Amino acid sequence: MALKTGIVLRGVGGFFDVRSDRGTVIRCRPRGRIRLDNIVIIAGDRVEYTLLEDGQGIIENILPRSNMLTRPSLANVEQMIVVSACARPQPEITLLDRLAVLSESNNIEPILCFNKIDLVTDELPLKLAAIYKKAGYKTLKCSAKTGTGIEELRALLINRISSFTGPSGVGKTSLLNALMPNLDLVTQEVSRKTGRGRQTTRQVALIELAPGSLIADTPGFSQLQLTGIELQDLNHYFPEMRKHGEGCRFTSCLHRGEPGCAVKEAVEAGEIAQSRYRSYLILAKEIEQTRQY
Repeated sequence: MALKTGIVLRGVGGFFDVRSDRGTVIRCRPRGRIRLDNIVIIAGDRVEYTLLEDGQGIIENILPRSNMLTRPSLANVEQMIVVSACARPQPEITLLDRLAVLSESNNIEPILCFNKIDLVTDELPLKLAAIYKKAGYKTLKCSAKTGTGIEELRALLINRISSFTGPSGVGKTSLLNALMPNLDLVTQEVSRKTGRGRQTTRQVALIELAPGSLIADTPGFSQLQLTGIELQDLNHYFPEMRKHGEGCRFTSCLHRGEPGCAVKEAVEAGEIAQSRYRSYLILAKEIEQTRQY
């Protein structure tokens, strides 16, 4: 029987919904040897399966992954929509930069989305978007409430596997509802006491926005430690530092006071935002302290 290929959308009680290359969804169970070998199948996995006469399938093989997120479990993500609210809750710049670094370190393109622009004047979202656009990121200014920027966001999701991440309460689920109103996903108000949102997304699943355009409805990264990133590699995950760092006197420059540092010169000249450089220093110190234990 000929093998067919598809993408796992979700796991359902030991079975898996697999989107075939033709766009149909096949309910599959894994071949016994996969279970015996304790191979874990997760959303986003590309698999080979055989189709049975009753219309269901048997997963025969899991194809190599281009990347894998463990919290939540998700494979083969191509881009991460890093969402920050402009208000309620207030932007957390270092967390935003941390999420962008985590995306790039997992071979995932980060796209910075500034949501809830309806709650503030134009000045803040324009300033934030300018910082990250200058750094080399794609940026969006959105309002799930008014619909501003939603079609621009939709265009970036075409024919890609995407996921959303960001602190609770920034409007990730509201953005998904704006993109696909029939989803009717549950959202939570931001707590007046803490200024933070409460998590509403519990289970990882890929949702088809349009043929070939898949979005992971996930809670985003919950593992926020920069595990696996070496100090000397951190600057590679800051696009503007990657660019300016080529001009440093020493190839081993960590951009923290070494002579002839082109990155420090770029910060002083305003070519690299002070906020981005502060985030770099905070994350570099964290990596150093982690290595000491």
